[in-house]
Amino acid sequence: MKIREINAMRGPNYWSVRRHKLIVMVLDLEKMEEYPTNKISGFSERLKAMFPSMYSHRCSEGCEGGFFMRVDEGTWMGHVIEHIALEIQTLAGMDTGFGRTRGYGEVGVYNVVFSYMEESVGRYAAEAAVNICNALIAAEDYNLEDDIQRMRELRERDRLGPSTGSIVEEAESRGIPWIRLNKYSLCQLGYGANQKRIQATVTSETSSIGVELACDKEDTKYLLEQAEVEVPRGDIIRREGSLEDACRYVGYPLVIKPIDGNHGRGITVDINNYDDALEAFRQAKNSSRSGAIIVEKHIVGQDYRLLVINNQLVAAAVRTPAHVIGDGESSVERLIDITNKDPRRGYGHEKVLTQITVNDLTKTIIKDAGYTLDSVLPKGEKLILKDTANLSTGGTAEDVTDIVHPANVSMAERISKIIDLDICGIDIMTTDISKPLSETGGAVLEVNAGPGFRMHLAPTSGLPRNVAAPVIDKLFPKQGDTGRIPIVAITGTNGKTTTSRLMAHIAKMKGYRVGYTTSDGVYIQNRLLMTGDCTGPASTEFVLKDPTVNFAVLECARGGLLRAGLGFKKCDVAVVTNVAADHLGLKGIHTVEQLARVKGVVPETVLPDGYAILNADDDLVYDMRRSVNCNVALFSMDEDNPRIKALQRLNGITAVYENGFVTICRGEWKMRIMEAENIPLTYGGKAKFMIQNVLAAVLAAHVQGIRIEDMKAALETFIPSATQTPGRLNLFKFNKFSILLDYAHNPAGMRALQKFTNELECTVKVGIIAGIGDRRVEDNNEMGAIAAEMFDEIIIRQDKRLRGKTEEELIKMLDDGIKMKDPNKKTTIIPSEKEAIKYAVKNAVEGSLIILCSDVIPDALELVKEFKEKEAKGELNYAD
Repeated sequence: MKIREINAMRGPNYWSVRRHKLIVMVLDLEKMEEYPTNKISGFSERLKAMFPSMYSHRCSEGCEGGFFMRVDEGTWMGHVIEHIALEIQTLAGMDTGFGRTRGYGEVGVYNVVFSYMEESVGRYAAEAAVNICNALIAAEDYNLEDDIQRMRELRERDRLGPSTGSIVEEAESRGIPWIRLNKYSLCQLGYGANQKRIQATVTSETSSIGVELACDKEDTKYLLEQAEVEVPRGDIIRREGSLEDACRYVGYPLVIKPIDGNHGRGITVDINNYDDALEAFRQAKNSSRSGAIIVEKHIVGQDYRLLVINNQLVAAAVRTPAHVIGDGESSVERLIDITNKDPRRGYGHEKVLTQITVNDLTKTIIKDAGYTLDSVLPKGEKLILKDTANLSTGGTAEDVTDIVHPANVSMAERISKIIDLDICGIDIMTTDISKPLSETGGAVLEVNAGPGFRMHLAPTSGLPRNVAAPVIDKLFPKQGDTGRIPIVAITGTNGKTTTSRLMAHIAKMKGYRVGYTTSDGVYIQNRLLMTGDCTGPASTEFVLKDPTVNFAVLECARGGLLRAGLGFKKCDVAVVTNVAADHLGLKGIHTVEQLARVKGVVPETVLPDGYAILNADDDLVYDMRRSVNCNVALFSMDEDNPRIKALQRLNGITAVYENGFVTICRGEWKMRIMEAENIPLTYGGKAKFMIQNVLAAVLAAHVQGIRIEDMKAALETFIPSATQTPGRLNLFKFNKFSILLDYAHNPAGMRALQKFTNELECTVKVGIIAGIGDRRVEDNNEMGAIAAEMFDEIIIRQDKRLRGKTEEELIKMLDDGIKMKDPNKKTTIIPSEKEAIKYAVKNAVEGSLIILCSDVIPDALELVKEFKEKEAKGELNYAD
């Protein structure tokens, strides 16, 4: 067995699965399909022995043990791999449950799809599942624990932390989209110009001055002292020679810590003599970046954390460092092992509590207490194992929000304003948080920017607090604000790029700052910022991340959908132009019906109050209305189309081509926009397929609330040219001949181009065509046959986009198609596109039309423009 490819789906996909992130693995079983599980001796027994927990997998049987029933009966090995990939993720602490295995259209090749929580873990699980299955087939030993631990490590490396994750989850629950901006905790909430950012619990609205102050313990303490907030007496020193005077000034017991420390590093508490103070000073010095050390009074009591968000106390917890309690029988090491067996403790942040690890610091603390790991701790005695109460080092937390004294609440909220932090954690030492600090002798020890939320989200005891909610309330204060921008997603086989460009132009004329993706690049306000085929999720995210964009138009092609999903979860409007045979035989899509299912994913993502705009003249597109959960609007080139009439009777919205006009209808009431012949894009109404694109675009604009006057202005200024519609009906008129450059790259596109060119006056039509490597033989044959109908003379070129086939193979496919239609058609083979164009120009007869069907638009445009410039200068020599 081998894996052909593994892709991650980050959003909705052609399996019509919602709210899952999926790994799609194309698995080639070679000849394994001849040997289902029931024909491999001992396979079922070995599988059950390795994964007894799989008994809970119901599979299609719908009962416990259902999967093993399928294995005993005999099932695809791809099906087994799907279940193993899910189970090993669950064993690693990531409970995932969705999976499917389906044929790929080739014998012995399968699409294996399963969900993941972290992409790196999902990819690892895919490879590990295949390795495990191969070992089971061969009856070889396999160390599953290595895989489990590796997946845990990958999850901890790549996952969002508990604090960031809680904010993201709260945002998602309110319909606020999000994007992770780096491999750490920097995330964007909302899209484009409406976005907010978080990094852990620091937000885009957090004061940089506040963060600076919180990081400078000296300044923080000074400001709090000036505001009459109880803080420990202390001093800040930098040299060992100043330590003795500082100890005398503060008085024992002491706490010594670095001024710029974090996560409890370099802190020593309850120091009662100078020798211990000296050792503590040196440890603090080693953990300090600035070299400044705080020497302050050790306050007796418990460690409390007060969390203030938007200047309001939202949670409080008492924290206890990692510890064990003696039973009079077990060693310290044994007590730690017993504590770590608590099911609430896990690796890293995977569970409520973290396992206690024994490191050098732990051994030192145990030694200072007079014990070793082998010592038996007296019954009831508590042994502290860490020098801080952080949950990440095995500490525990108890929620005490409801008992915090009002004076302490007021003090905490006041501190957040003094330090100027929208989110801050205030560390307090006191014997009783239900009493004012002035009564208990307690004090504020520290103010933290970016405090962790874990202790409040899932305390060891007490009530969990949704502390992420007030963060979202602050970032998005308006009721129902989701931080979204209007998104118009456009898909289809032909016309989607022109429709996308036209829609973007209309929105720009309306005054929006538009970002849009196309098959030739990504544009922000008509500035080309990325080149190439940019119709996948990465290009979509590029637009949605841009903080200047407040309107997005996104071309969505099948390749990106199948490879990695959409790049967004919901859109406001989805347009499907048409569905025709194109790219069949690739990535498991072998029929036009399957292709329609892929493209149908886009309208399925429309928000309930949004619109799916469908082509009523296309049966497959029209049928997409059955699977959407939104409003439907239709467009048609025939106002008498029964589907249009039916929707109009329901008072629906439609766009039609009637009596020469592009018209929008609300119910049966017509709103004429323009005569098609006056729309430059349609070439005087001759390019019927362009009228269809116009109908789709104006309908999308209309449901977005754009006025007809604005649409009309946009249509009048959207000129078919190398600038606004590169490679789409770009007509260049020379003194002796004309060149028409178009991206027709499939039979349906060629037929549409044929209808248009039949309307153009010329003496001779010369076509320059090329085969495309990722099309089927019959598709390239058909392209050749259509060319034989269209052109008086054909030039076959083939120097780009081979995509796995040879130049000779592609040329032969086209030539075979030409000969099937017209064996006597004049055909010249010139592999180089540049040389083919030069040949056509050199041999052009008076009044001829050279039609260049190019799939590498920039190169062809550059050459044609060069000819145009030479002619303008009188330098174009047809004999060259």
